[in-house]
Amino acid sequence: MKHVRLTTAQALVRYLAAQRIRERGGELPLFAGVFAIFGHGNVAGIGEALQDLRDELPTWRAHNEQAMAHAAIAFAKATRRRRMLACTTSIGPGATNMVTAAALAHVNRLPVLLLPGETFANREPDPVLQQVEQFGDPTITANDCFRPVSRFWDRISRPGQLLASLPQALSVLTDPADCGPVTLALPQDVQAQAHDWPVAFFEPHIHERVRPAPDARQLRHAVELINAARKPLVIAGGGVLYSEACDALAAFARARGIPVGETQAGKGALPWNHPCNVGAIGVTGTGAANALAAEADLIIAIGTRLADFTTGSGQLLPRAGCKLLSLNVCRHDLVKRGAAPLQADALRALEELDAALGAPRTRGSWLADAQARIEEWNAARDAAVAVRGAGLPSDAEVLDVANRVAGERGTVVCAAGGLPGELHKLWRASGPGSYHVEYGYSCMGYEIAGGLGVKMAQPDRDVIVLVGDGSYLMMNSEIATSIALGQKLTIVVLDNRGFGCINRLQDACGGDSFNNLLDDAAPRIDFVAHARALGAHADKAGDLAALETLLARALRADRTAVVVIDTDPVHSTAVGGAWWNVPVAEVSASTRVRAAHADYRRHLDES
Repeated sequence: MKHVRLTTAQALVRYLAAQRIRERGGELPLFAGVFAIFGHGNVAGIGEALQDLRDELPTWRAHNEQAMAHAAIAFAKATRRRRMLACTTSIGPGATNMVTAAALAHVNRLPVLLLPGETFANREPDPVLQQVEQFGDPTITANDCFRPVSRFWDRISRPGQLLASLPQALSVLTDPADCGPVTLALPQDVQAQAHDWPVAFFEPHIHERVRPAPDARQLRHAVELINAARKPLVIAGGGVLYSEACDALAAFARARGIPVGETQAGKGALPWNHPCNVGAIGVTGTGAANALAAEADLIIAIGTRLADFTTGSGQLLPRAGCKLLSLNVCRHDLVKRGAAPLQADALRALEELDAALGAPRTRGSWLADAQARIEEWNAARDAAVAVRGAGLPSDAEVLDVANRVAGERGTVVCAAGGLPGELHKLWRASGPGSYHVEYGYSCMGYEIAGGLGVKMAQPDRDVIVLVGDGSYLMMNSEIATSIALGQKLTIVVLDNRGFGCINRLQDACGGDSFNNLLDDAAPRIDFVAHARALGAHADKAGDLAALETLLARALRADRTAVVVIDTDPVHSTAVGGAWWNVPVAEVSASTRVRAAHADYRRHLDES
């Protein structure tokens, strides 16, 4: 067997560069590149290796470790988990800055390879700069923080361990059921150590999509449930998009006369005006989808983890008298809420279900009733986004302007706060790839970094980031990165002077406005000047008409452009939506809180 002498870091980088993915258009590198912020713990090891192989595996410098990991995660989501990025950091704070992003990837079942630097495996210089010492266990480092938020975690304490660990890591990153973040902690002395590696380890490896077939017994039971149902309703989750099953779902729903509701992750699987699409489901759902869920006798959940926003905290679905069929490739998600399981790839399962069900079935007036409800909802939606003409514009009014300007080529990116709820109900997605909202972890600060990742994955689309002033102030540094990389974003900053969404929740729970909105003593942030200082074009819109003009101009700009508009922190749309379980204080001196608790108890008693 032939061997080649390389450092551990050189071997790691060469292995990553050898991974390929087979797509319809041919083979592509599985890893499109590496985001890196160098420091002690990675610059002399993996940094040297990346520089040597930079033509095969591009390296990009970011400004914040959490942000670069967010960008990598958004890239993976936008490529339907087919391609991915790696992220490397120094030890200590550089590493732990990525923990939040790892949690986000874990919740959303998205692949990202995290390569944090570490202290010394030989412990000779301990404690080193930035080392977190655990007094009772010297084997614990800051990178142990990644254990609960990684699907696969390993510490490479000897060079040869990569031979076993890297194939395991890749199997997780490319597995449709176990997909999620992988962390390989890299002690800085081990990164630089040389080892004799089998040449065969670095031969190109071609990954192909795995599509698990449904079990015959589960398929038969699913067919029986669907045939017996008079009022079935499909819930389309992110798994529909990751499986590239959108066309199959559209054909299946039309042939079977089944309306389709959408989760946040599944929105865009069908275009908003598809005859079977009844819009968002759950806490931030449309009146149409939620009304149909309340009447359905069978819910067919496809590729969704059935989180509380989708199920209305378990009150909306499944209800008594309604059965639940879960079509999911992931065992953990498959068995939630007492569902009948159909474990399989979404595309393959839909194709086999369609064949097993036989001739199309219209189900009488069920789909016609669904279409009548969505027409009612569309009228309610148009009223909700209509210009009120008084005071500052609402989030709904702003997103409607952005929706119109975005057109067919636009992709909206958002996360956390009140905007995702309004977008889920009100944004009209043109189809797959047009809607990218991170709401599994609801992570403030994802928006701009996520927009960068989406643009890198979908360079032919206009990426429009909607972000509140609170999230903007949490993480805006990747505006500069987007300009440095030539990845043009269009960013709309909605300035409501604080955390308006949580202020509204505080009010709904009987509380007075406290510690959420900025008072007059807080500075007025000049977001236009700030964005310009980062290198972006920037303007402020005085009203909705100006917003439309400036947003259209921003889309034509030669680099990242920011449009700022002041918005109402109080107003939100009242239409649509289901109950969300947020416990209210059982004892309080406030009459408003006591009343809110009584209303909370009423909802619990109805469940």
